[in-house]
Amino acid sequence: MTTRMMRVPGLATAVMIALLAFAGPASVKANGQSSAPNAEVKIDNFVFGPQTIMVSVGATVTWTNKDDIPHTTVSTEGVFKSKVMDTDEKFSYTFAKAGTYTYFCSVHPKMTGKVVVQ
Repeated sequence: MTTRMMRVPGLATAVMIALLAFAGPASVKANGQSSAPNAEVKIDNFVFGPQTIMVSVGATVTWTNKDDIPHTTVSTEGVFKSKVMDTDEKFSYTFAKAGTYTYFCSVHPKMTGKVVVQ
């Protein structure tokens, strides 16, 4: 009876290890992209990072200006537009529809990014 009781915890441990091995992080994507239910984009050194972000419908993306100069976040399609953000100011937008949303900084138009909503 003692041997049988020892096998059950061993089996439970093996099952638990197998489950953990298959449950990888759902938010990791290739090519510098990230995916999350809600996401953050940092603005620093004239760059939106990550430049492309993938989220689900209903997710909120928050942009934070970590640069020491003002920036904006403006949708090229006119879907969203932040005010001019000083250092450490934030802007958030909730994406209600699937699609690809490109954006830029109206102060520095060469700064661009993309939100892919699935």
